[in-house]
This record gives sequence, C-alpha cells and structure tokens, in this order.
Amino acid sequence: MSILVNKHSKIVVQGITGRAGLFHTRQCREYGSTIAAGVTPGKGGTRIDGIPVFDTVEEAVQTTGADVSLIFVPSSAAADSILEAAAAGIGLAVCITEGIPVRDMVLVKRCLQGGAMRLIGPNCPGLITPEECKVGIMPGSIHQKGRIGVVSRSGTLTYEAVKQLTDIGLGQTTCVGIGGDSVIGMNFIDVLDLFNQDEETEGVFMIGEIGGGAEEEAALWIKKNMKKPVASFIAGLTAPPGKRMGHAGAIVSGGKGKAEDKISILKESGVSVCRIPTQMGETMLSALNG
Repeated sequence: MSILVNKHSKIVVQGITGRAGLFHTRQCREYGSTIAAGVTPGKGGTRIDGIPVFDTVEEAVQTTGADVSLIFVPSSAAADSILEAAAAGIGLAVCITEGIPVRDMVLVKRCLQGGAMRLIGPNCPGLITPEECKVGIMPGSIHQKGRIGVVSRSGTLTYEAVKQLTDIGLGQTTCVGIGGDSVIGMNFIDVLDLFNQDEETEGVFMIGEIGGGAEEEAALWIKKNMKKPVASFIAGLTAPPGKRMGHAGAIVSGGKGKAEDKISILKESGVSVCRIPTQMGETMLSALNG
C-alpha cells in the first residue's frame, strides 16, 4: 500500500504555465502520475501539452475530478492558492513554493484547522509513492517500491536516504518531504501516524535537522504509539549556534533545537540514530532486524 497518493490520484497543477510548474508537471507525468488539469488565472480554456487549463481550482475539480493539488505559485500568492485548493474540495495540497512569509502561513494554518484538506509544505520537495505517483520535484529514478516509509524536513538528504534504501533492497512505500520552514502543514507525527497504520510499511526512516522542537515531539509520540521500528538522521551536528543553516526553520536559538538534544531524546524513545549520512540505509536495516 501507500499513504496520501497512489496510482488513482488525479493532480491539478496550480501555476502550470510557469517555467518551473511546466517543467515539473512534465516530469511527474513522465513518471506515471495522472495530471488531470492545470490552473492559471486568465488562461482558462487553453491547453498545454494536452492538459486542460482552467482559471480556478474549483472549475478544474468540477470538470476533471482532481483530488490533489501541486502548487508552483510565486510566494506572494501561494498562501491564497493553498486556501483556494481547500475551498475547492481538494483532499491533499502539496506546496513546493519557498519564501512564503511566515505571517501568511500562520493565517493559512488557522484557516485549515478543522478542515478536510491536508497540506504538505511549503518549501518542500513533495512526495512520491514509487512506481505509482509522484507529486513534486523528487527524482523518480532513485525510488523503488518496497517496505520503508520516509519522512523528512530536508530535500537533498531525502534523496540520499532513498538511494541507500534502494541500493540495499529495502525500497520505499511512500516518501514525504514535509518541508523545512518554521510553519508547515503536515508534521512528523501526522506522517508517522499514517505509516503506523499502513500494512505494507514495515519501518520508517525520519530525517530531521536543527531548529524547533518537531523532532522531540515526534520522539515522544514514537515512544508512546509507534508499532514499527524507526531509524533517524539529524542534520546540523556541527552547525554554529545562532546561525540559520539552509531552511528557515533550521536555526538554534535560546539554547533550543540543538542536534545533540534531538538525538538524545530520539535514542531514549527507542529510535535508531546514525550520526553519519552515509549510514542511513544500514541503520534502517539494523532497526528492522532488531
């Protein structure tokens, strides 16, 4: 099985006529994803690569039955695009856009509370269910259908973990890049819970980084609820305090969010943690074997 997306998912791309939107739309379709429609205000009624383009998400959903939105809208308008997808009845929105103002995302989070739509991102690589559906910018060639769920705050480290899991024959059920901003949609616990319920996911690899308390919260949840082995890597062991490293959320301040603290609580919660990124696959294999 898989979580969130599968071969039946129908995607609408918001911002399909932009350079990045069109490039990655083609990549997703080449991988095998069903691209049902695109949305660019003012270009409704046209087609691009044979894909119908609509002025609004609501029109796209009503006409094509799309249930997943892939968002490549500029940061100034991305928050409105997320809310438009929710209002149109989309079940899952994946926002790739980076640089969305924190204030905008706080308002989005508040509006989505209690609603039916799940949000992945922003500032994320998206997600992929190997050999079924890719929604985002992850390189499809390194993925292989298998037994491990992957959830990560880091895009490039996700690719490294996936490649290692593929090379040692474990493969993946679904890989989810939740994004590294300080305010995001689905968090570690949301995704871990779905993997915990998925019959074909036998273990989970979690990639975290310095900054915030998401990893610590996930560790406590794992200790209480997780029925499957979890392995992890935390990036930023050598990062200097007070300096942001990569993502907007990757900053240690006030003595909180240090890599060592995250590693310590993960280990106390029964998670197998590797300190070197080249050992991610081996650590997951060891966790599976007890």
